[in-house]
Amino acid sequence: MDEVRYYLAVFLRRLPYFLIVATAISASAVAVAVSLPPAYVSQMQLVVEAPQIPTELAASTVRTPALEQLQIVEQRLLTRANMLEIARVQGVFPDIENMVPDDIVRGMRARTTINKSSGRNAATLMRVSFEAHEPRIAAAVLNDYLSIIQEADVEFRRGRAGETLEFFAQETERLGLELTEQSARILAFKQENTDALPTSLEFRISKREEIRDALGQTNREITRLEDQRARFLDLFEETGRVALRPEAVLSPTEQQLRRLESELGQALLVFSEENPKVRLLRGRIALLEDEVADEAATTPLSANGAGADGEPPNVLALQIDEIDSEIELLSERRDDLLTELGRLTATIERTPEVSITLEELERTYALLETQYATAEQRFSTAQTGDLIESRSRGQRIAVIEQPNVPNSPSRPNRVMIAGGGLGFGIAAGLALVVLLEFVGSAIKRPEDLVSRFGISPLTTVPYIRTGQQVFVQRSLKLIMALAIIVGTPALIYAVHTYYLPIDLLAEKVANRLGIRW
Repeated sequence: MDEVRYYLAVFLRRLPYFLIVATAISASAVAVAVSLPPAYVSQMQLVVEAPQIPTELAASTVRTPALEQLQIVEQRLLTRANMLEIARVQGVFPDIENMVPDDIVRGMRARTTINKSSGRNAATLMRVSFEAHEPRIAAAVLNDYLSIIQEADVEFRRGRAGETLEFFAQETERLGLELTEQSARILAFKQENTDALPTSLEFRISKREEIRDALGQTNREITRLEDQRARFLDLFEETGRVALRPEAVLSPTEQQLRRLESELGQALLVFSEENPKVRLLRGRIALLEDEVADEAATTPLSANGAGADGEPPNVLALQIDEIDSEIELLSERRDDLLTELGRLTATIERTPEVSITLEELERTYALLETQYATAEQRFSTAQTGDLIESRSRGQRIAVIEQPNVPNSPSRPNRVMIAGGGLGFGIAAGLALVVLLEFVGSAIKRPEDLVSRFGISPLTTVPYIRTGQQVFVQRSLKLIMALAIIVGTPALIYAVHTYYLPIDLLAEKVANRLGIRW
């Protein structure tokens, strides 16, 4: 009970300070609540509609989540340029000519309320409201908001669809050019290495084997002719006769030998030395050569060096010249075969290198071809998506509730402002009393002596004021109360009249703090 009396006494002693703070704040709150102009709030409601064409049939290339789309639109709406332009066009603030741009933007954003709602298996909604001192202005601002939102949504979606289409158009064109250039590189490389392409490798290998066989046959033919020439010379030196004569003076045995030699030459062009036919021909030729040699030994020569049958003396030269001509032709053919063989061998040896380079070029071409086909497919999809967005058949923001012109003011809540100001004033006054009483370290009662010094007083003598002191104290309290009661309204009136109207001052403070009531 003593504690209650003590704190009550403290409160009564500090009552003037409490009254100053509580009365000033409460009076200001009441003045603001009474003087604030009415505020009209206009509202509209938007929804993000799903694409009108099923995505299984034709999908848009703009696939932004609905909530993200609303967030993007909100940020574009609340830009500084939009806020300044709308505020000046619609005359949102009565003294807008005297306001700095920062205050205008801050006030516009404070008066704008945007709420978004979304959920699983639920539509994505957006509620936008604006507060103004006139119903017409509130509705006009919301209509401007709606135009900006719809334009921003269309611009955003069409812009993205157009950028996607342009990107894939450029990508398709770029890949097409690269594909053409790569094709030209492959063609040029093939033309430069026609003789060493891997596609003709088997043919060149078989051709080289044929040339080798032909070269072997040519060498054998040259060897045969050289052997025959040597035999002619040996035979002439031994017998003084020419082994072979022109067809007109040849004996039947010699003519048969010539035919067999011709057949052997033809057979060697086709068959090898191990072929039975070749071996048979060589055996018959050897027998006929022996017979011809025997005939030549038994036929005497004439005095002029010719045979008994009138063989001319220059037959040997003719025979040797004929053999030399054949050897020369075969040597030329052998040189040509060797040249062709060297060329084919060089191309065959170059084929692996050409094949590796060609495979790399063709691999790059195949990769570019795949990329080009993919780019063409995506370009076609981008064209479809751009067409969907240009006709507004994709996901879009639609209006559910148009901006309305309010019939009655929605704000301010004068009772709440006044009550809140009164409660805050009382709380501030009590806080000041507590602060003044408990911050100091002075001893105020006997308990303080016991707690601080550990001593117990025998008795306490209260401070006794004289009659004059009581009168002065009461007079001061009365004057202070009158000053509070009269001075607070007077101060509010002076501020309202000589500095800035209370409603504008409150509006300015609210704009500065970004709050509404």
